[in-house]
Amino acid sequence: MASSSKFPVSFLFFFSLSFLFTSTLSRHSPQATTTLDVSSSLEQAQHILSFDPQSLTSFVQAQSAAPFFNSSSSSVFSIPLHSRGSLRKTHHTDYKSLVLSRLDRDSSRVDSLTTKLQLALNGVKKSELRPLPTEIRPEALSTPVISGTSQGSGEYFSRIGVGNPSKQFYMVLDTGSDITWIQCEPCSDCYQQSDPIFNPSGSSTYSPVSCGSRQCSSLEVSACRSGKCLYQVSYGDGSYTVGDFVTETVSFGNSGNINGVALGCGHDNEGLFVGAAGLLGLGGGPLSLTSQIKATSFSYCLVNRDSASSSTLDFNSGLTSDSVTAPLLRNQKIDTFYYVGLTGFSVGGQPVQLPTGLFDMDASGKGGVIVDCGTAVTRLQTQAYNALRDAFVKLTHDLPTASGVALFDTCYDLSSRTSVRVPTVAFHFGGQSLDLPAKNYLIPVDSSGVFCFAFAPTSSSLSIIGNVQQQGTRVSFDLANNKVGFSPRKC
Repeated sequence: MASSSKFPVSFLFFFSLSFLFTSTLSRHSPQATTTLDVSSSLEQAQHILSFDPQSLTSFVQAQSAAPFFNSSSSSVFSIPLHSRGSLRKTHHTDYKSLVLSRLDRDSSRVDSLTTKLQLALNGVKKSELRPLPTEIRPEALSTPVISGTSQGSGEYFSRIGVGNPSKQFYMVLDTGSDITWIQCEPCSDCYQQSDPIFNPSGSSTYSPVSCGSRQCSSLEVSACRSGKCLYQVSYGDGSYTVGDFVTETVSFGNSGNINGVALGCGHDNEGLFVGAAGLLGLGGGPLSLTSQIKATSFSYCLVNRDSASSSTLDFNSGLTSDSVTAPLLRNQKIDTFYYVGLTGFSVGGQPVQLPTGLFDMDASGKGGVIVDCGTAVTRLQTQAYNALRDAFVKLTHDLPTASGVALFDTCYDLSSRTSVRVPTVAFHFGGQSLDLPAKNYLIPVDSSGVFCFAFAPTSSSLSIIGNVQQQGTRVSFDLANNKVGFSPRKC
């Protein structure tokens, strides 16, 4: 009796271990499908057309009341981050025209980044180029395209202070460029912006940069006038900003401020820059804001572009403990871009078959994958895109198809659905993977229920992870340890 009583106990123990082991595996095994909330996406799309942005009075007053104190470069800075739709009412009356406008800007943005890379690979200096003449149409003034149609499409803004006493300005985030600049009085030609134009005479910390300074010599295009440094930043569509290169105090809400930040004080700003006061250059070059304030890390979380909510842009906050991490890589030919060690994808829980090393950067600087907050739709080398799309299409044969829209060739008519199960899509970074929410790869392109697979091919060797795929995820750049972290639902 004694020996027979041990059998059920040991069996129960073995069964319990087996169940626990199986449960652990199932929790960590890749999921095959996920739910796309069709109704919610369409409601949000419709809302952005009628949304009338409210003034952020309480936020601005809180910043204005903040004490003026100087912070060390290692301080943690945090400032609000908004989508453009939450700050400026769109002039589009239907959602499809808004989407087409975004995609048109996005294509120009990608062209600009690939051109910038190609110039660097070929050893062509920007100073050898001149901006093309451009005709500014009157109707363009009502289109809030920020920092030109080609570089910095202006989908996301942060509010920072410039000068002493600090004046608050909406500035466009751009991880694809280095120079921070702001429109300045007196204007020979300034575009329309939401805030009053910055007047240097009202700041006690405004200081021109000398021609012989390290900052002036680091500019791609510079000139000298009366011993003072002049800058020019030009963009692929002929837009440009020209003015004095200066140092100023930059403040980060209630977090503190940094003195002596080199930035452009633009007096002649031509092109489709309408909207914000200027641009925050967050690239990896020596003149970027992140480099100048000696940030050990920075991170942002991009809310849905059709949402009125906001998140934050943080400096020196490090990686969160639950981050999916990937190597942060550098291109010796161009230090602006943030390359990431993408190794592949999976669809429906199964790896997509790709040639080994397809996303590697070669010794000449070609290839590789960058993370960019200014590009909307992720661009993949054609071979990689075709494999990803085909894997997705194979698992969605039960969904009604629709005609392609602009750069999207894979679309579905979900007008009769309120929600739908779709294959999962995940990015792979070595041994780690980042599962994307369904709304980050199936997006509405009109108000009636057509959704498209939000990736696109590129003939360039450069692939770009865009902001549609980044939405709702805190993206952290650990500059001190050369890592990129992705933390879902950390907005």
